[in-house]
Amino acid sequence: MPLSSLTPLSTLRISRHQIPAYHLIPNTSLAPNRPLLIYHSAFPRAVTASAIESHLSTIGAVVPAWRYTMYSTTHFHSTAHEVLCISRGKARLCFGGEENSGRVEEVLERGDVVIVPAGVGHRLLEDLGGGFEMVGSYEEGKSWDMCYGKKGEEEKVEQIKGLGWFRKDPVYGDEGPAVKGN
Repeated sequence: MPLSSLTPLSTLRISRHQIPAYHLIPNTSLAPNRPLLIYHSAFPRAVTASAIESHLSTIGAVVPAWRYTMYSTTHFHSTAHEVLCISRGKARLCFGGEENSGRVEEVLERGDVVIVPAGVGHRLLEDLGGGFEMVGSYEEGKSWDMCYGKKGEEEKVEQIKGLGWFRKDPVYGDEGPAVKGN
């Protein structure tokens, strides 16, 4: 899929969210210059998982790792930032912990992209119509872990502070929102 079929950066609607820590889920509190980013309709609505994977591989900031829905249990990652590209369906997602007054709940659909910084809790609240699927990607050499905001994960949470950030935007390359304006 050529870069020209993406929504142009000049018209891309971007949501940036700072999410406060909630109990043992750090969210964006450890790196306030790394918000949860949502690129609304970055890819055309008819995009396929294969086209997303090909595009991400061409940009080279992340490596596509899986195709799946989102877990329905709040979890976060301490070892890698996550890029979620919605490849099928529509769902209501929660970022930050469902009891957190600073949480973000969004209905996202095919073509949307979410950049989830390490430490941000996330879960599926409702698959709207069935078949919700995402392409999950991580920086090369990074593997993801599962944390749930429970006692005993403090050491994992501490390592988030040492994680670097993307050198180029996973979807838009050198000029994208993940590297410009953060």
